Amino acid sequence: MDEIDFGAAFEAAPIALALLSPDLIFIAVNQAYERLVGRSRADVVGRDVFDVFPGGPATTEAAVLRASLERVLADAETDVMPLLRYDVESVGGSAPEERYWSITNAPLLDSHGDVCGVVNLPQEVTGFVRRVREAGHTLSAGAGLSRLAAVEAHLYAQTGQLQDINRRLRRAQDRAQRATQKLNQVVQQHREAVADTSHDLRGPIAGLQLRLQDALADPDVDARQILLAALRDAERLGDIVGDLLELARLEAGAPQGVEAVDLAILVGKELLHRPARVKFVTRLESGVKVAGSPVRLTRLVGNLLANAIRHARSRVEVTVGVDGRDAVLEVADDGPGIPAADREAVFQRFFRRSDAMRADPAGSGLGLPIARQIAQSHGGTLEIADPDGAAASAPDAPGGAHLVLRLPLLPSSR
Repeated sequence: MDEIDFGAAFEAAPIALALLSPDLIFIAVNQAYERLVGRSRADVVGRDVFDVFPGGPATTEAAVLRASLERVLADAETDVMPLLRYDVESVGGSAPEERYWSITNAPLLDSHGDVCGVVNLPQEVTGFVRRVREAGHTLSAGAGLSRLAAVEAHLYAQTGQLQDINRRLRRAQDRAQRATQKLNQVVQQHREAVADTSHDLRGPIAGLQLRLQDALADPDVDARQILLAALRDAERLGDIVGDLLELARLEAGAPQGVEAVDLAILVGKELLHRPARVKFVTRLESGVKVAGSPVRLTRLVGNLLANAIRHARSRVEVTVGVDGRDAVLEVADDGPGIPAADREAVFQRFFRRSDAMRADPAGSGLGLPIARQIAQSHGGTLEIADPDGAAASAPDAPGGAHLVLRLPLLPSSR
């Protein structure tokens, strides 16, 4: 365990503290003491306590304070002084304000148990005195107000401090509760991810095992066909593991090289590698640039195009443009669309609708989750547009699923 820095603890204490030497010279004061008495430590440290005490050493109140300090030095016991009144000048130098104080003096002992100084703890209790007066009671005056009243006022001041501590504890408890809830959510997400991953990996692993068992059991089996099927299973496993690793890197915030990327050029290159099974209708505005990782943005665009091709009947529409300060990529297909109830679910890892499983039984359900993570890591968003909304308002919009990517536009883009 690290050693406690008692100097830092003294400085950070929420109550006013001053250390006095045996000859009653200020050794140190903390920030709370400076705030309470309205004087900086430069005005206090190194000076005799009665040079600092209001009214000087000749007042009756100063005599009461001296007697308390001397008792502490002689008896090595804590002393709670009677309530003292000394007034403080108000802001602007007008007439002094009536103020009352509860002062506790405690012995500071050295390693041998001898008194080597005094800890002085002043607390303002003007509010307590006013409450007593409002209740119709009087406090006797004299060389100081009664010692019983001093103890009551001390308890009153401690109550206020306890209330403040309780408020801070409640705030800390609320923060801890929110952190616990967030941690529980993360743990639950990880459990679900592990369960989903296990389920998704089980298929190709089981297929691979079955093919190898068949090959061992039947010496006349076509070895090439078995190897090709096993290779497909292995490739599927590799794809799933690769996707999971990419998600892990994205969620961990793993950096990649950032440069200016022209979305129209990137999309055009990706379209060259797509099958001719569907017709592509493109409107790609040139010069729409964003700051990002070309590798990850290429993967994002590729995932969106693969998703559209998988569900399209015959046509996919791809648009790149500018909307205010955003670069916007829209990918729409003429397939069955995505029901409103599933528009967030499709961004959850391993989620696959029944039509998606029919269209691509080998799919992993990780394409759109990865695409959204990439968008968010670039300060953007990836959403599914409402078919009736502005994002799909073009007269010839295909009418199926419509995904809209928004990324911060580089200032140099037009």
